[in-house]
Amino acid sequence: MNNDLLFEFNVDKAAQTVYITREFNAGLALVWDAFTKPELLDQWGAPAPMRARTKYMDFKVGGRRFYAMISPDGQERWAVQEFTSITPKTNFKMYNAFSDKDENRELPGSEWDYNFSEQNGITKVHIVIYNESFERLEKLLEGFRIGFTMTLKNLEELLATLS
Repeated sequence: MNNDLLFEFNVDKAAQTVYITREFNAGLALVWDAFTKPELLDQWGAPAPMRARTKYMDFKVGGRRFYAMISPDGQERWAVQEFTSITPKTNFKMYNAFSDKDENRELPGSEWDYNFSEQNGITKVHIVIYNESFERLEKLLEGFRIGFTMTLKNLEELLATLS
């Protein structure tokens, strides 16, 4: 990881919210695509040794991504992301919930708000994740910080090959 690039991960337990800011040495259009195109998401969207596989994705307001994180032994952990707002190249919001393989959601879920900006060829992604329950936040945080840090490193490596 380029140590000159910003990476912040903060938790406000009282507000049931996680704040993540990460810079990437890549242009805004490419970083946006990496977050919004399934063929790119599947290349970086799971912490090693797991991998991501999108069953389908319709990136539009009201559309959904249905995907699994798959362990090396083949166990699948499914999730549904429903896109609630999209402002191309600058922001999108979604509601995320784990589910079974038939898309039956495990509620409560979480609201994700992604903001993108670029300055001098460095793209900053700011993510706010609001969890509907404190219990879900506590459970999520057990491995989330490590896992999400790993996936963002995967993204940094992918962007280096695509730039």
